[in-house]
Amino acid sequence: MDSDKLDQFRELLLEKRKELVEQLVYIKENSFRETMKEASGDNSSYSFHMADQGTDAQEREKAFMMAYREGRLIYHIDEALERIEDGSYGECLECGEPISEPRLEAVPHARLCIDCKSKEETTSA
Repeated sequence: MDSDKLDQFRELLLEKRKELVEQLVYIKENSFRETMKEASGDNSSYSFHMADQGTDAQEREKAFMMAYREGRLIYHIDEALERIEDGSYGECLECGEPISEPRLEAVPHARLCIDCKSKEETTSA
């Protein structure tokens, strides 16, 4: 892959990484800052109603899962940036064949070509 294309993918990855970090900061500031007691708006440690308590717990769990997902994506983006630096970006980690540019444009952190990814998904299902 030529250096211009690598620069384009690097910028795309860095921009996506920046967006994800901003989303993580937002999630942290808005979901994990308050304890359940503070979120209920009451001085007691219980919500006014059990359903409210369940909703609060569900919202916190959903925020945690979103933060986990964003963190994993940042990890994969960092791995792709390392592959750009070491010269292996765009090569399938399984078969060694080039990953198609349309696939990299759709999933710039892709580590497998479409054939190997399909095989991985069918064997894990």
